[in-house]
Amino acid sequence: MAETDIAIVGAGAAGLSLAHRVSLGAPKGPAPSVVLITAPAGPLRPPRRTWCYWETGPGRYDAVVTDSWERLRMRDRHGATAERRISPMRYMMIRSDDFQTLVDRDLKACAGVRRVEATVDDISGLPDGTARIRAVDADGARVTVDARWVFDSRPPRRAPTARTHLLQHFRGWYLRTEEPAFDPGVVDLMDFRTPQPAPGLSFGYVLPTGRHTALVEYTEFGPEPLSSDAYDAALDHYAHGVLGLGAVRVLWSETGAIPMTDASFTRESPASVFRIGTAGGATRPATGYTFAAIQRQVDAVARALRTGRRPVPPPAYPARARGMDAILLRALATGRVDGPDFFYRLFTRVPPQRLLRFLDGRTRLYEDFAIGLRTPVPSMLRTAAELPLVPRRPPAGAS
Repeated sequence: MAETDIAIVGAGAAGLSLAHRVSLGAPKGPAPSVVLITAPAGPLRPPRRTWCYWETGPGRYDAVVTDSWERLRMRDRHGATAERRISPMRYMMIRSDDFQTLVDRDLKACAGVRRVEATVDDISGLPDGTARIRAVDADGARVTVDARWVFDSRPPRRAPTARTHLLQHFRGWYLRTEEPAFDPGVVDLMDFRTPQPAPGLSFGYVLPTGRHTALVEYTEFGPEPLSSDAYDAALDHYAHGVLGLGAVRVLWSETGAIPMTDASFTRESPASVFRIGTAGGATRPATGYTFAAIQRQVDAVARALRTGRRPVPPPAYPARARGMDAILLRALATGRVDGPDFFYRLFTRVPPQRLLRFLDGRTRLYEDFAIGLRTPVPSMLRTAAELPLVPRRPPAGAS
């Protein structure tokens, strides 16, 4: 049995960020002991991912930023183009492999950090206010860890109830073209020249890292993921039929599904166990962005630990932002608003820095009101009025 100050379950963006912050961030005194529990190789281990966020000035993880951009572009379904400069902000991309390498390197210098490969079966509170983790390693041996605080980044076993359940699901190819094909200075944030599904919406997303290289994604907002063949067909159509890339070589690919829901994510259960990351509500329901909110969440936890307070992860977004997201998700799910038109209108009518602050939940009330006036007001008001009457249910197929 291992005993530790802090146990972190899961080594995705949230788990690694928290381990990094609490182990290296203490300005005075010894850092707490940490056990980081990683799933053995297999389906429970986080797959390769690309994370994007925006930032002003130097950041904590600049050393592993793959690329960054000051210009964002959006295209409507008819090909009309809008481009915005976001400086002094920059739109950043980090690959999960590079992020993990950085964190692993830094944690190796921390004597109080221990890595354990095991599948967690149960986390329970103990009478003295601590918590116990029961797990099984790759050889079938039982592993037990007692911790003062546990931070769990795994998806909840039971999906929370919500009025709206959508997914942002996608597949991306990091590819190389034979001929110069990309403008490395601008990101195509949403390109709606893709066939639009019913229900939901789809778009292409292009993160160029050179004239010949880019991450090209096909994304849908909808009730369920596609088959592997359907993703590849959609990406092939977008790369060749829409972008006209010609001959390409796919260097690697990524696939994912991000919850878009107005569910309430419980961040504490039992008293010494906390959920972080997507499991703790760090994903912005209306957009799927998560990485920056994770950093705010783990910063708050680390500050609480350093000052001897209960390290309850704070809400990643203010209540007003979550309420506005709930209205938008319901409007999209009912087809009451046209998704491509909605997002293109916001992008072209809201100042870019204000829009990004809005997506981070950092705008003021008067700014939110001004942004709301750029949306289909009658449809949004109708949706807001009916929302309290819509029952909360688990997602389809949930047990």
